[in-house]
Amino acid sequence: MTLQFPQPVPVHRAVSRVDAFIASQNFDRPTLVLDLEQVVSNHAALKRGLGDAQICYAVKANPTPALVARLAAEGCGFDAASRGEIELCLSQGAQPSRISFGNTIKRPSDIAFAYGAGVRLFAADAEEELDKIAENAPGAQVYIRLLVTESEADWPLTRKFGCAPEKAAELMARAQVLGLKPVGISFHVGSQTRQSAMWLRPLQGLARVWNDLRAAGFPLELVNIGGGFPAFYGDEIEETETYAAAVRALVGDLFPGATRVMAEPGRGMVANAGAIAAEVMLVSRKSDSDLCRWVYLDIGRFSGLAETEGEAIRYQIATPRDGGETGPCILAGPSCDSADVLYEKRPMALPLDLAAGDKVIIRNTGAYTTSYSSVGFNGFPPLECVVL
Repeated sequence: MTLQFPQPVPVHRAVSRVDAFIASQNFDRPTLVLDLEQVVSNHAALKRGLGDAQICYAVKANPTPALVARLAAEGCGFDAASRGEIELCLSQGAQPSRISFGNTIKRPSDIAFAYGAGVRLFAADAEEELDKIAENAPGAQVYIRLLVTESEADWPLTRKFGCAPEKAAELMARAQVLGLKPVGISFHVGSQTRQSAMWLRPLQGLARVWNDLRAAGFPLELVNIGGGFPAFYGDEIEETETYAAAVRALVGDLFPGATRVMAEPGRGMVANAGAIAAEVMLVSRKSDSDLCRWVYLDIGRFSGLAETEGEAIRYQIATPRDGGETGPCILAGPSCDSADVLYEKRPMALPLDLAAGDKVIIRNTGAYTTSYSSVGFNGFPPLECVVL
């Protein structure tokens, strides 16, 4: 098999409608502005690239009702992690046959609710979870989530979810004994897998498990490739359609007999469709000899920017003073918590004349911001979302 992967290209993902709207408003609190037309465009590009794969939007990335409704109208499926997300999807027009209950940690009562609502596809990675599904969703289809240990993603997901490869056959057999229908496997190569070539090694390992399971007599048909589709945070990435097409080609080559392919994009569907309008609260130096200024924004880790944990996601910030001389800054949020620091290990270069009261735009923040925002830590309101 000769493998060819697309080359990363500069993708700056400026969202002009969002920029224009933010410029025309005077926000008195941090606000995410989300362009649904960009989301629809992202969905279409993923669909072209992934071909016959079923796209199930990962609702946790951004659960804004208008967004869910628009994707449902586009025929998109949904990866739901809770009863609340299932209720949201159903209330916005999603068909239960297009919803996958993808969390491997579920309450029995929530499994029963989903089954009663018509959901028939469930994830599991442990014996006890299969027991719960069998009791509360008899005869349902299940897929077994596998650990991915060779991830090259910026944010690997290698511990909390999934079972070891050698355990998969045991779980498949148990599902059959319980009267469930084990239809396939799922996995997640890691959040922000920036290049399609990074899928090769993990998929090769997972394909060996797939082939072993089919050789053991399990009539598997479904490969759920999860998420990992990247957004632009400063490092160049491939165009959405070409990236998705390269991944789909790998899956086709490595997983013979897979008649159903699912993908669960979250970040890749919505990140570049949104930007946060924020404000500088304070610029200071701790001493006259400090090389770095401290820049405090009115939004921080507890009010929407949780993905700056470990400085894993590095947001791009536009200021009204861009174009002049810059200097290193430690970026922090407004709360009275010493952990509310966004970037310190790698200070951010911001204009030297940046000052309190300056309005800033935090780009590509459509994913994992409103959903991570606290309900009111320190009295700061949760992140508001305006939909265009």
